[in-house]
Amino acid sequence: VNRLKSYGLTNVKLEPWGKFGKGWDVEKNYAAITVPYYHAIIAIPKAWTPGTNGQIKSEVMLIKADTTFNMDQYKGKLKGKIIIYEPASMTLAAGATPDFLRYTDAQLDDMAKATAQPAGGNRRPANPQMAAMMRMRTFRTKLSAFLRDENVGLILSQARGTDGTVFTTNGASYADTAKAVAPELETSGEDYLRIVRLLKAGQKVEMEADIKTKFITNDLQGYNVVAEIPGTDKKLKDQVVMIGGHFDSWQGGTGATDNAAGSAVMMEAMRILKAMNFKPKRTIRIALWSSEEQGLFGSRNYVLNHFGDPKTMQLKPEQEKLTAYYNLDNGTGKIRGVFMQGNETVAPIFKAWLEPFKDLGASTLTIRNTGSTDHVSFDAVGIPGFQFIQDPMDYFARTHHSNQDTYERLVEDDLKQASTIVASFVYNTSQREQMLPRKELPKATAALN
Repeated sequence: VNRLKSYGLTNVKLEPWGKFGKGWDVEKNYAAITVPYYHAIIAIPKAWTPGTNGQIKSEVMLIKADTTFNMDQYKGKLKGKIIIYEPASMTLAAGATPDFLRYTDAQLDDMAKATAQPAGGNRRPANPQMAAMMRMRTFRTKLSAFLRDENVGLILSQARGTDGTVFTTNGASYADTAKAVAPELETSGEDYLRIVRLLKAGQKVEMEADIKTKFITNDLQGYNVVAEIPGTDKKLKDQVVMIGGHFDSWQGGTGATDNAAGSAVMMEAMRILKAMNFKPKRTIRIALWSSEEQGLFGSRNYVLNHFGDPKTMQLKPEQEKLTAYYNLDNGTGKIRGVFMQGNETVAPIFKAWLEPFKDLGASTLTIRNTGSTDHVSFDAVGIPGFQFIQDPMDYFARTHHSNQDTYERLVEDDLKQASTIVASFVYNTSQREQMLPRKELPKATAALN
């Protein structure tokens, strides 16, 4: 907020969007094998799980935790124990592709040649794998309650990832009414399988751990950061161009590529426009979203509060005044083009806007939809919402939701390129005589269920 104010932006605020739930943070994280030898393991507390209430020391117990697991055999035997689940496999997948990738000309050409995807109806038919996954999820819920009631000292679960990379997840609900769970560490594949291998060989394994986490309950509201450059045209100043990215992240690293990078690019685009002393025809608004990682809550509730409800398609007057929303949320890679989200009518407009950036590698337009980030909240109520195409870099291989997601993974020149392109798109959108063309309004999602 203070940084945006320092740029000279107006209407800078933390805007509440509704109830979220408990905040959560890690204050201390230490775990190590002490017998048969000392080794500090790579492991991260699962989000919204409690700490160990001080240092604990325990023998490690191996449990086969699947749907055939007989919980009764362990009743009364697990208090204070560190437990580890028997894995489905004792090997880690070998890396078959490079970690660091940029899109090739052929890949970008394939994107550009893509055909429109059918609107709606993307639900997949039920399949045995999905049914098995749901059964396992139900079982794990029962197992979690059992382990909590047995006062287990600590659970070790195997994280996705190799070579010391730990991709983190949540281990409990953020709801203020959620039931307590046992402490749980997501453990690197190498350390996890080492412990299991020792136990299977008949070795006694002892560990010590000291995990301290904090729940924040004094304010259960969710907030977005919002700021503006006001429009100056008498006829168009009430219309708005929006840019944004999510500001929340996961606990393994510092959230540099997911999504401090996207947030920083959008902030820099606003700084560039303000430093030019630009007086846009339309108002330009930036929003940095909270709770994207829990289900796009920040942007979805902002859309619900300002523009309309996708469940009923009851729209508000502001919906007609928002000409476009641009999003960035795919790591540190430079912009290569735009996902048009099925809106073919913007193709000639965006093609002209990208023309000056061909020498910077940005020229691809694809009709494809891309999901799982905040532009879909706007698209759901008929507002043109777009995500930029970015080079993958090592985003999905290493940094996305992982302990590798730190400042050191950022590529400065790529972020500068992205900031320049976003600023240009915002400039052009704000100055057009007409609003950007829109797709047909989507159907109410309630009618599709």
